[in-house]
Amino acid sequence: MDENNSECTHDCSSCGADCSSRSKIEHEALHPASKVKRVIGVVSGKGGVGKSIVTSMLAVAMQRRGFHAAVLDADITGPSVPRAFGATGKVESTGDGLIPLRSKTGIDIMSVNLLLEDETTPVIWRGPVIAGAVKQFWTDVIWNDVDYMFVDMPPGTGDVPLTVFQSLPLDGVIIVTTPQELVSMIVEKAINMAAMMNIPVIGIVENMSYVSCPDCGRKIEIFGKSGAERLCSDHGLKLLGRVPFDPSLSALCDKGIIELYENDYIDGAADEIEGFVKK
Repeated sequence: MDENNSECTHDCSSCGADCSSRSKIEHEALHPASKVKRVIGVVSGKGGVGKSIVTSMLAVAMQRRGFHAAVLDADITGPSVPRAFGATGKVESTGDGLIPLRSKTGIDIMSVNLLLEDETTPVIWRGPVIAGAVKQFWTDVIWNDVDYMFVDMPPGTGDVPLTVFQSLPLDGVIIVTTPQELVSMIVEKAINMAAMMNIPVIGIVENMSYVSCPDCGRKIEIFGKSGAERLCSDHGLKLLGRVPFDPSLSALCDKGIIELYENDYIDGAADEIEGFVKK
């Protein structure tokens, strides 16, 4: 909120208003021993659309292209990234900072589940504590020469996503949606939030787009006709990929071996991220 407004609290960390004070916000400082070249947020307007799977697939895609990828799991109350990668064990501390776990192919991962005694233990924290944990994943973790960090954002447009937008130097965001009309409406809120925070939207990935018939290969749109093209057209965005229902993907995630998944569903998104960064 504008600092000249009598209702302004002068606390931009809890405000989403787009005003002159916004330019004064400084991002949290990266750990001095870290080096992260690019930070891409993966966003959804609501939970349950497969944001974490898309985040994991993007990290795998960039790692396969010869880059060093990392995932910062900012979805504190619903962390699922470690399970997809089969990342188990505790994060170690050097005394100077925390060392993220490394996946089988070399992707660095930091998640609250890697700090808990039992991954099924619920994180029953209030908003400010959750937001503080996200900041610490950036400031207290030693990220070693990361080319692309993907931030699995908490869903929605509330306090914690706002903290991520303001605290981390996001170069851009990928928005994940599904074909349902209701979800499209909610996604527009996420698009508008990114615009208010002056963070570019690289494009949209549609998950659960269709099911391929096992007999004829025909694409069956079980949620009806996709509205992703219209959504992208309305906001001048690119549709970067459509990920179908795929039992093999779910099985690999359940086994913690998503890095073995072979597909080209999000190659367009990976191409766009590379091109976006070069620009």
